[in-house]
Amino acid sequence: MFGFTTGHRSTSGEFRRDNQDSLYSSPWSAFVADGVGGHAAGDIASAAVTLRIASTLDATHGLVRTESRLRELIAVGNAELGMRVRHDNALTGMATTFTGIFSDGERIRVAHVGDSRAYLVREGHLTQVTRDHSLVQDLMDAGRLTPELARTHPYRSVVVNVLGGDLEDAEAVQILTERPRPGDRWLLTSDGLTDYVPEEVVSECLSAAARPQDAAELLVNAATVLQARDNVTVVVADVIAHATEPAYEPSFGGSAAASPASSRAF
Repeated sequence: MFGFTTGHRSTSGEFRRDNQDSLYSSPWSAFVADGVGGHAAGDIASAAVTLRIASTLDATHGLVRTESRLRELIAVGNAELGMRVRHDNALTGMATTFTGIFSDGERIRVAHVGDSRAYLVREGHLTQVTRDHSLVQDLMDAGRLTPELARTHPYRSVVVNVLGGDLEDAEAVQILTERPRPGDRWLLTSDGLTDYVPEEVVSECLSAAARPQDAAELLVNAATVLQARDNVTVVVADVIAHATEPAYEPSFGGSAAASPASSRAF
């Protein structure tokens, strides 16, 4: 059965006090969430979604067998945000992106909403698998903005779909299916990396390291050298064939790791 071996790193960066990103990784699934800039309590939003979904994944050790089950998981995480806002008006407006990969043993499903990204390295070639749910991406798709101008557009951080607790937010999540191949390497990342590190450098970092953790370190170091002015969170996941049931020891990063609820008793 195909699953993952992973490495990850999350940092607030040199120019931010708090880390509004969160991550989760396990032998069968991994995802990143980025609290939306300019919205209230982004760190709480990304951690709440991450920890709620993680607690639900515990029952199957991270394995997600159907698309409908994956949608249920994300809906549960999204509902957590709605519940928290109803109990605390100060959290009104909090939201988060969500991008993850989930194995059923034979297929990998990519779930995505917002402007965090999933990339696939296959046979040495880097491909962006997800499409940003952002204003500048819509403008580029309409032919009204070039990729070069998009990098410095004043509204480049405006996202058009996120998880914010409303029912339609979960319905906007896109799910893609990929057939895994041994040797595939996945990258899940918040926009703190991709806004500052050119794609060719991302590709070089992913190709230069044998171990996923080393690749994750290279990517974050590159973002630091290029003075990324945002939180940077990455998960690097290599596709492998699990001959036996792997130990389920999920890892967390960013605000999810700092939360008192990181025991997943959310």
